[in-house]
Amino acid sequence: MILGAPGLDGKRVTALPKNGLTDFMQSIISEKQETKEPFYVLDLGVVTSLMDKWTLTLPMVRPFYAVKCNPEPALLGSLAALGSNFDCASQAEIESVISLGVSPDRIVYANPCKQESHIKYAASVGVNLTAFDSEEELEKIRKWHPKCALLLRIKALDDSGARCPLGPKYGALPEEVTPLLQAAQSARLNVVGVSFHIGSGATHALAYKGAIASAKSVFEAAVRLGMPRMKILNIGGGFTAGSQFDEAATAIKSALQAYFPNEPGLTIISEPGRFFAESASTLATNIIGKRVRGELREYWINDGIYGSMNCILYDHATITCTPLACNSNRANPTCKGVRTYSSTVFGPTCDALDTVLMGHQLPELQVSDWLVFPNMGAYTAAAGSSFNGFNTAAILTYLASSKYDLGECW
Repeated sequence: MILGAPGLDGKRVTALPKNGLTDFMQSIISEKQETKEPFYVLDLGVVTSLMDKWTLTLPMVRPFYAVKCNPEPALLGSLAALGSNFDCASQAEIESVISLGVSPDRIVYANPCKQESHIKYAASVGVNLTAFDSEEELEKIRKWHPKCALLLRIKALDDSGARCPLGPKYGALPEEVTPLLQAAQSARLNVVGVSFHIGSGATHALAYKGAIASAKSVFEAAVRLGMPRMKILNIGGGFTAGSQFDEAATAIKSALQAYFPNEPGLTIISEPGRFFAESASTLATNIIGKRVRGELREYWINDGIYGSMNCILYDHATITCTPLACNSNRANPTCKGVRTYSSTVFGPTCDALDTVLMGHQLPELQVSDWLVFPNMGAYTAAAGSSFNGFNTAAILTYLASSKYDLGECW
């Protein structure tokens, strides 16, 4: 039962009827007439349906949600209650997951390059699975967490289809695999498997095939070195909900059948982030300024590039918005059938870089109206700042549930 999960205990979760999100946001806005601060709506029904989709489509792959994508406690608690495990990249992320009552054996410390103090912390709380891709990392682990099970992170052959390729920063090259396995042997460290990542927001599903083939060669290299048989294959992240997920799942299942058809005791895990987070959150921002220049409409809103919309720069995201004219057009707040104008939307800071949209068609809006941004749950608030005094961390999240009956909502 999601509502009893840590992270949600005592919080109000509003049941949404079909197509009820706009009405819910209007009700929040009516309660915020004085402050008009931006806010998120996290739809737990969407999270639940996505977990069902994962389980149905990739039942052989255990998801370890990538906390960095969106560390909202209600999201983490919901995923924990639904059976997800967690991919953590730092001490703070491990602490946030453990604080929700998650057992440390449901955490993979997936960062291939870790601070020594963070390694010591992981050892102290019993997080006993991590990744490496260099001899220097092996030495830190040998010194501070020698009983930790290890995954050799390899460079995916193709991450060209990713929004954010990771290969330039992480992953052992083919010629480095055997020396690294030998170094682990010499250090008496236990390498139990292989991990890779084809890049965040991947679009080339066949990239999984090449990476799984490379992982198989590492399994075989370990056998040749007389090491214990590896038992974990971590296929990383890169998943996006929708048709791209179906394409990725087809490619993964085909590759697993080709390269790991009869691997006894093999556990397959993955590190999805945006798959669970992106479409579950909607952001509402208030129009705080306006300027008319001929047929061009320019609007300022109270969140921007240095806040939630950092995803435009760092995640190469394409965002969109719809109007909610709660102030100027209460009879038709969604402005259906209303003439539109080419519009620019700026964020609130004094930097001209803080431009959210250009050439976007919007109706004539006024100060104190709202703009609503869908699909804003992945790599948004998590990477925001407090530049110019606009504190992204202070943006409130309201909880709702569509599609699924999560029990009594109060």
